[in-house]
Amino acid sequence: VRGMLRPVAVGSLEQRDEEPEEEGEEELRDGGVPFYVNRGGLPVDEDTWERMWRHVARIHPNGEALGREIRGNAEHPKIPMPSVPTYQPTATIPQRLEAIQKYIRELQYNHTGTQFFEIKKSRPLTALIDIAKEMTREALPIKCLEAVILGIYLTNNMPGVERFPLSFQSHFSGNHFHHIVLGVHSGGRFGALGISRREDLMFKALEFRTLMDLVQEFEGAYRGYWHTLSKVRIGQYVSHDPHSVEQIEWKHSVLDVDKLTKEELRKELERHTRDMRLKIGKPAPPSPTKDRRNSMGSPLRGPGSPVRRVSRGERRPSGEKKVLEQKSSADINGYQIRV
Repeated sequence: VRGMLRPVAVGSLEQRDEEPEEEGEEELRDGGVPFYVNRGGLPVDEDTWERMWRHVARIHPNGEALGREIRGNAEHPKIPMPSVPTYQPTATIPQRLEAIQKYIRELQYNHTGTQFFEIKKSRPLTALIDIAKEMTREALPIKCLEAVILGIYLTNNMPGVERFPLSFQSHFSGNHFHHIVLGVHSGGRFGALGISRREDLMFKALEFRTLMDLVQEFEGAYRGYWHTLSKVRIGQYVSHDPHSVEQIEWKHSVLDVDKLTKEELRKELERHTRDMRLKIGKPAPPSPTKDRRNSMGSPLRGPGSPVRRVSRGERRPSGEKKVLEQKSSADINGYQIRV
């Protein structure tokens, strides 16, 4: 890992990176595997630093030997710093999105089990943009929620591109797994930016005609890893104002996809697409002055839009479900395929 990963003194807690923070919870896991969040900022404090290496020793097949080898070597090669993408004036929207995704890839996925940047979903957009700027300065490996915030920041100067959070809950061998990407919409086509352990669970080119097409693309990728997609959470479009004190609406719609027929899912996704379009015409609240921004903390969470939760009581037709059930036969001996 790069740059500012040297010890200095405060602690941090374990949490799942796609769900809202549960303050005080120290035993939350994703897919049965715990991970930690660096809550002390950078440089990393000594307690967090040592805990990270202890965690690496537990989760990596050769963790203890790997830790000794890395920490005992004073002559590590210099890691190149990825450059924030710049564009020619003639660059198209798809070309710019591909350049942003290339930059996110170059930061690399964080496999240490410790998330370096603390993302509180309840914070105003302006505060999350500041964290994204810090990510570009430090150039450390990131996880999927960090990649979403970074993607919002890097697309902020692209008014023709609408952005929205798109998160997934999947099930494999008795455990639930969570993942999130940044959905994008431009020129009548949908796509996605993000990062994942899996190549086909992050970037999607701007080529999907409907939100249904995009969600089905991700669902097919999950099936390839014997995961059953159980929930999809979709947020509203995110403001392009970097000084906005609005909170991101992370889950305007919550869809229980394993309980909906294909046609029901299509209708719900069409409804959500209409809701997102309606938001474009609504004026955002005025941004605070510079002095007020500097003195402002996170606002209390407002009531916001109610979450629309959609499911179906009846079982889906057996023919549809069989495809997923056949895949789940790989769920043996408690083995976990992490996504």
